[in-house]
Amino acid sequence: MADRKRPRTSRLSARDWADAALDAIRDGGLAAVAVEPLAARLGTTKGSFYWHFSGRDALVTAALERWEERETEAVILEIGEAGTPGERLRRLFRITTAAAARESGPIELALLADAGHPAVAAAVRRVTGRRIAYLVDLFAEHGCPPAEARQRALLAYTGYLGHAQLARSVPGALPRDEEAADYVESVLRALLSGGRREP
Repeated sequence: MADRKRPRTSRLSARDWADAALDAIRDGGLAAVAVEPLAARLGTTKGSFYWHFSGRDALVTAALERWEERETEAVILEIGEAGTPGERLRRLFRITTAAAARESGPIELALLADAGHPAVAAAVRRVTGRRIAYLVDLFAEHGCPPAEARQRALLAYTGYLGHAQLARSVPGALPRDEEAADYVESVLRALLSGGRREP
């Protein structure tokens, strides 16, 4: 794990600690959330941690809430309501495949591996439910009946998780650059076929 120490320019917030905990989870799983290494990474002391949190469990809870906000709600807001459901799905797929292609990959892979922890399991359930419900809504707006919208949403979400896992573990198996854009477009065509036709 690379030591990404931040230069201290101002007082750290609880959000700074939660973001650092998410980085640690992404890099080393839930076990990597430890106060002293996080303080070193942030360029501060443990006292800063205890100013914001009563203990490690409180930090883990804050990190999971931050993940939900940053990686689900903020993405849904970024997609917005403009355009057709197909256009919104395209924006979503571009954002999520770009996130999966980053060296560290999406944090959900680490969280899924630690889903035996009760707080992680609850957060993963909430986020998964929210994401699938959002996809169901998009497919329903596209013209799919409810059961079919749910099936397509599950296919899209499990496809995303598989894509993210491959990007992290076998990145050479996935297309890059222009081929990646063509691949995403072919996946979208398959997912959107049979619904309302779009340009």
